[in-house]
Amino acid sequence: MKFNRKTLAAAGSAFAVAALVAGCGSGQVGQSGDAGGQTQNNKKLTLIPGAQAEPFYISMQCGAEAEAKKLGYTLDTQAPQKFDAAMQTEKVNALGSAPPAGLLIAPTDEQAMLAPIQQVKNRGTKVVEVDTSLKDTSVAVSSISSNNAEGGKLAAQTLAKLVGDKPGSVLVLDTIAGTSTTNARAKGFEEELKNHPNLKGLETQFTQNEPDQAASKVTATLSATPDLVGIFATNLNTGEGAATGLRNAGKIGQVNLVGFDASPSEVEGLRKGEYQGLIAQDPASIGQQGVQQAVAALENKPTQRTITAGLHSITKADMDANAQYFYKQQC
Repeated sequence: MKFNRKTLAAAGSAFAVAALVAGCGSGQVGQSGDAGGQTQNNKKLTLIPGAQAEPFYISMQCGAEAEAKKLGYTLDTQAPQKFDAAMQTEKVNALGSAPPAGLLIAPTDEQAMLAPIQQVKNRGTKVVEVDTSLKDTSVAVSSISSNNAEGGKLAAQTLAKLVGDKPGSVLVLDTIAGTSTTNARAKGFEEELKNHPNLKGLETQFTQNEPDQAASKVTATLSATPDLVGIFATNLNTGEGAATGLRNAGKIGQVNLVGFDASPSEVEGLRKGEYQGLIAQDPASIGQQGVQQAVAALENKPTQRTITAGLHSITKADMDANAQYFYKQQC
């Protein structure tokens, strides 16, 4: 969907009104905040995640809300409907002339989101990047994220153990070019795969973060690559689409699928054998630490420019022991 400047300006005006009225916390991304809407600006934080209703961002929101309450701040969450720079720009622009004291944001594009986020910073807001980041490192006071390259490396190691000595081809399904997190995961995976000579990496396919595109790319790859033994999906939507593609082709369990994240649907897929491995992040901790860094900046305390969150490889054999890393659908 394309947006022209007039459309964005109109949307920005509409959302500016909505941004000033916060609803009560419901556990759904984009629907929580200060119940009264009367919060003093110096105690107001806003979280703008990558997309609405995704368990990763819901878990992040839960961690951020709890920490904000603990520290005496309110947190309003405004999420774009999809992981899309134009949609996220609307949410940022909607902060208008009364921006929050602190903004926690997961930029959906490392370059396209620079200008709107910079404008908010110029109004005095402290910016903290959560999960994803801008290419320009001068904007945020802190960035909290998993080491996504290491996550990709861990995914390749997990897949190699699952495949064993069997030779074959491996497909990487990434989301959107320019998305810092998933691009780093794909790169880390590809680098580690070189250490496993029985596995041949195919050209990375981009899905635009759409499950149906991931499914169709898996279908096409299965037809063109009879020796496909593994797939690495760099996020939730891509993993769900990959599982659908394998299911439609009758290849569930025959091709090892390693996904990134541990949403309820992915966890259920792991239990049912649709996935053979998951690389779980700790989004609640990312949200918690994001609030801590924003508050520290606001209270003139030291901040940490880069913080790395933990990663965990989970297979069906050890999933019950790692249940604390499963993502939430509501707070």
